Amino acid sequence: MKAIRRFTVRPVLPEALHPLSDLARNLRWSWHAETRDLFQSVDPERWAASGGDPVRLLGSVPPARLAELAEDRRFLRRLAAAADDLTDYMSGDRWYQFRSAESDLPAAIAYFSPEFGITAALPQYSGGLGILAGDHLKAASDLGAPLIGVGLLYRHGYFRQTLSRDGWQQEHYPVLDPNELPVVPLREPDGTPAQVSLGLPGGRRLQARVWLAQVGRVPLLMLDSDVEENDLGERSVTDRLYGGGSEHRLLQEMLLGIGGVRAVRTYCRLTGHAEPEVFHTNEGHAGFLGLERIAELSDAGLDFDSALEAVRAGTVFTTHTPVPAGIDRFDRELVARHFGPDAELPRIDVERILRLGMETYPGGEPNLFNMAVMGLRLGQRANGVSLLHGNVSREMFSGLWPGFDPDEVPITSVTNGVHAPTWVAPEVFRLGARQVGAERTEDAMTVGGRTDRWEAVAEIADQEIWDLRRVLREQLVLEVRERLYAAWRQRGAGTAELGWIEGVLDPDVLTIGFARRVPSYKRLTLMLRDRDRLMELLLHPDHPIQIVVAGKAHPADDGGKRLIQELVRFADDPRVRHRIVFLPDYGMAMAQKLYPGCDVWLNNPLRPLEACGTSGMKAALNGCLNLSVLDGWWDEWFQPDFGWAIPTADGAGTDEDRRDDLEAAALYDLLEQRVAPRFYERGQGGLPDRWIEMVRQTLMHLGPKVLAGRMVREYVERLYTPAAHAHRAMTPDAARELAAWKARVRAAWPAVTVDHVETSAATATAELGSTLSLRVRVGLGDLSPDDVEVQAVSGRVDTEDGIADATATALKPGGGPDGEGRWVYEGPLSLDRTGPFGYTVRILPSHRLLATSAELGLVTVPPEGAVEEAGVLMR
Repeated sequence: MKAIRRFTVRPVLPEALHPLSDLARNLRWSWHAETRDLFQSVDPERWAASGGDPVRLLGSVPPARLAELAEDRRFLRRLAAAADDLTDYMSGDRWYQFRSAESDLPAAIAYFSPEFGITAALPQYSGGLGILAGDHLKAASDLGAPLIGVGLLYRHGYFRQTLSRDGWQQEHYPVLDPNELPVVPLREPDGTPAQVSLGLPGGRRLQARVWLAQVGRVPLLMLDSDVEENDLGERSVTDRLYGGGSEHRLLQEMLLGIGGVRAVRTYCRLTGHAEPEVFHTNEGHAGFLGLERIAELSDAGLDFDSALEAVRAGTVFTTHTPVPAGIDRFDRELVARHFGPDAELPRIDVERILRLGMETYPGGEPNLFNMAVMGLRLGQRANGVSLLHGNVSREMFSGLWPGFDPDEVPITSVTNGVHAPTWVAPEVFRLGARQVGAERTEDAMTVGGRTDRWEAVAEIADQEIWDLRRVLREQLVLEVRERLYAAWRQRGAGTAELGWIEGVLDPDVLTIGFARRVPSYKRLTLMLRDRDRLMELLLHPDHPIQIVVAGKAHPADDGGKRLIQELVRFADDPRVRHRIVFLPDYGMAMAQKLYPGCDVWLNNPLRPLEACGTSGMKAALNGCLNLSVLDGWWDEWFQPDFGWAIPTADGAGTDEDRRDDLEAAALYDLLEQRVAPRFYERGQGGLPDRWIEMVRQTLMHLGPKVLAGRMVREYVERLYTPAAHAHRAMTPDAARELAAWKARVRAAWPAVTVDHVETSAATATAELGSTLSLRVRVGLGDLSPDDVEVQAVSGRVDTEDGIADATATALKPGGGPDGEGRWVYEGPLSLDRTGPFGYTVRILPSHRLLATSAELGLVTVPPEGAVEEAGVLMR
């Protein structure tokens, strides 16, 4: 029988236990072991049944048990210590506060993402982007950085995954009641829930409530459209993550971006929190936030172009995808219908909005609105998420900066990191604490950059490391058996046919993990390319391996579901099912057991389609070795001392099937000839000395690099702080000045020319260390030397005269304009390297408020025949 109405009945805690409520509502418990231990001691069985969720736990504990705890002096001392620790954590000075004393850091940063993976108790994530966003907030909290997170609260979250009897993925969408989640409504002074509102076509309104999740020191604002004021269609806008069609997705992104800014303003008004100086948008999902900020400034008296410059100055855009297919693109007419006088942002010309997202480069689609393109045009600073991804992004978006080589496209990179306190097993932490102390271990895992803390791993005995790895592997084996049993029961198996599960996996066998989303480029089934060979590896008499696999395919991706089914059917084979398993419903709770328990983490995407890939980082922090294609972060930090690189066949002439065959064969060879033998090889003391040394090197050298603390510090120093300074410099008058200057430069640029280049070189060869004199005659049209920079660009050249490692040197005007209005620029050119050397000259716009000389996408180079005496001229 179903209930006709649902209530959430909250427990009434005895006064002595009131601090439990504060501890439960601050998500710091999700990465603070002492607080979790305290909640577990309330009722160990109910703690397990709640999935480690303090809010659910407190809602299920009988009043008699609460009364008992209220009289338990030992428990009350532990409770007081945990409450005091949280107070110190929330109020004490941390890295950011000490850094602010030295440098003028942003007062606040608003961080927007469509998903946040904070804890399994708040299931608002689907994969890597959400987990990264959650780790970003946690690391910012640990560092004391004043972030405000902004996202959506999905009533169904992302789907729960089960398997049919024949291995087909099935999706389930449990209803999430915010009153049962670790969130509270943001309230107005009169106690009513705070809401934001968006205009819809036809004069309708979309209302959304604002929920607050406290992530340590960082508030996370989550917008929820399931409110009574909305019609059924509007109520479903935040129904599920990445669900629905184009209009549904567009409304989600409008609510996230435009509604998110309004929610931030509301939060700052109600709490007195500093207004953000920097807005950070991840992917194009929240890109509309720039439009709302333009509208705010327009209402304050700025014209559109000036407001655009002011908004760009304080905006950071991060791209997370290396493929155009991963970017949200909407039909131009659909976007146009949702803006303008009869919809949202009525005072902004719809054509100006549409122009921001137009693909105005060769090969672009004129009728599509590209969210990433809008994000790049609305952000003065942009980055990819690994060095390789930065290169790929500069190539992918180079059409927005015509005339510039890809390496000059203004997109930098900050390599992702992971939040160690969330992902490091308690046993690993305790080993570090025994070695250097708990406080120093926590500092090593949160701040980042402190290599001296990690070097202490060198002093840990081999036996201790090997014993730890064995304990973690055994824990994973037990976890896998429990989950596998539940999965088979869901698939319809009876108890009598599942006795074999007790023999699944062996705590003394080399264990390989592979878990991630299942798009085709991640190649879940590459390991199945030669099934006979894989079977031999699994069943090898001396060097067997065992593999634990998990992952979800997007509900609309039947191709990904077929890959899962293919792997499940192989894992169901009675000959190997004790050596390879697929675990359904991959999520944070499973991942926290999986990473520490594996010996090797496998990653075999199609290079270079993995933007960063952080699962291997989490594994590395637990002493798990990486076996991966050189893609994402592994391309940047791989060394043979602590892992293996799978050779790739990514030449242009290799077709997809042939490439998979070659790379699968390389994977089998590595496993058979190098990985497995090293794991089973024993030294004189009976331990796998060389394997243990690789574990040690992984912890020492990768540990400090893969931390989210290191990542957030880089964002603060390289992107947030420059953006805040640019924001402060962009006063209304400065914004008007820059907008007017850009308009004047764009109009005048067709008349900017390089007419003639002279050099003192008399021959085609010269000696290292010598200097040439350059003399360049240019036409500036209606511009003056104050509006431009004339540069000599020099360096080594390739066989096609392209300058590979270019150095730019500014030339100086030699006087006033000549009789024809031309200017002469002069300067020295140092020949500072041997071999084929070349140079060219170019003219770029120049203004003190530009972040980069490529910002306008304007450049003028010499035409054919402009060089009188020269080395090589680059085209």
